[in-house]
Amino acid sequence: MQVEEFRARRQALMQKMGQGVALIPTAPEVVRNRDSHFPYRADSYFYYLTGFDEPEAVVVLLAGESPKSILFCRDKDLEREIWDGFRHGPEGAREVFGFDEAYSITELDQRIGEYLANQPQLFFSLGAESAWDQRLGEWLKQLTSQARSGIAAPGMIVDVRRLLDAMRLIKTPYELDVMRKAADITVAAHKRAMRMTRPGMMEYEIEAEILHEFYRCGSRAPAYTSIVAGGGNACVLHYVSNQDRLKDGDLLLIDAGCELEGYAADITRTFPVNGKFSAVQKDIYELVLAMQDAAIEQVKPGQHWNAPHEAALKVLARGLIDLGLCHGSVDAVLESGDYRRFYMHRTGHWLGLDVHDAGEYKQANGEWCLLQPGMVLTVEPGCYIRPSDNVPEHFWNIGIRIEDDAVVTATGCEIMTAATPKTVQEVETWMATGHE
Repeated sequence: MQVEEFRARRQALMQKMGQGVALIPTAPEVVRNRDSHFPYRADSYFYYLTGFDEPEAVVVLLAGESPKSILFCRDKDLEREIWDGFRHGPEGAREVFGFDEAYSITELDQRIGEYLANQPQLFFSLGAESAWDQRLGEWLKQLTSQARSGIAAPGMIVDVRRLLDAMRLIKTPYELDVMRKAADITVAAHKRAMRMTRPGMMEYEIEAEILHEFYRCGSRAPAYTSIVAGGGNACVLHYVSNQDRLKDGDLLLIDAGCELEGYAADITRTFPVNGKFSAVQKDIYELVLAMQDAAIEQVKPGQHWNAPHEAALKVLARGLIDLGLCHGSVDAVLESGDYRRFYMHRTGHWLGLDVHDAGEYKQANGEWCLLQPGMVLTVEPGCYIRPSDNVPEHFWNIGIRIEDDAVVTATGCEIMTAATPKTVQEVETWMATGHE
């Protein structure tokens, strides 16, 4: 962790605020059952500004002539550390994470009034967490009751997420370095999964191989629940039960990415369970690969967000017509939306601390956002053919998605996940070494 990186982010946010106070709490712990909690993960906005991953914490930023960043966190408690592990405590956290001040979370109620009083603006994520909305309401009510003493509550509440979304959209060199490492780990996991796959195995066995590689390489968690979908399960976009047996002759779609230092990778590969594409599988696969190639060509500075999707759709429409799955001209298929029977999602999303990361896709004027160097996005076209009366049976239950992670550069883009086997020849050759 680089303390200066997080301090710089707090300073940048305070400059954007101008004058006012920001209040950003971390995520609450969530009980799984009785004495068991779900694995804890800090709120992404909070973590982006602090690098601090303990629960029960709040950061307060005072913007103006004398900007100040203040952390409230759990007290140092040696007895609790015996049970739950190390705690920094306020003084330790102040030193390690570079805050101007730090206090016990138990002092927040008594100190918050002085931070909120007579501030022109409060920057807060109203509506994100009802418990915090209620608590804030009580604080503001107390301030309003002191109006005769010359104390006023902030006159405006601004969604701090809008400022942070714009900041998070452009990754710093430090962030890109972490994301490249996350991508490398995820590449290794997908390659391991390809080599280990055999007919007759269970989907969850392959998921276990992926998780093994994540943990072995230093990632302590997947960025999202892995999709390991054999055969017709691949036509369910968010299939996560991963409990069926893999059949000879079927394809296996794996959508999995690790999380490293809070940042996500996101790769999808589709490959034959037995290591060899059938003729019809190859036709659909190469169509999706051509869609991705066309989309990646549009990932460059100054191009609008939707250009990769539009490029992929043109290739898809032509391919579906050639395969006899759609009829008419390319323009007619696109205008009617007939292709949506086989492709119903968009071609990418922002990537960062969240797998579907923060950031707008359209500008205030309704136009698509323009791509800029430092933005990170996925490029993930697909084709999903379910059994249907008007679809030839040899196409049934073929679900294919190919996804890579792209960084917009000064001249085009860098595919961080390019080392994952992707062409038909690369996939079959890589799998053959595992099937010997």
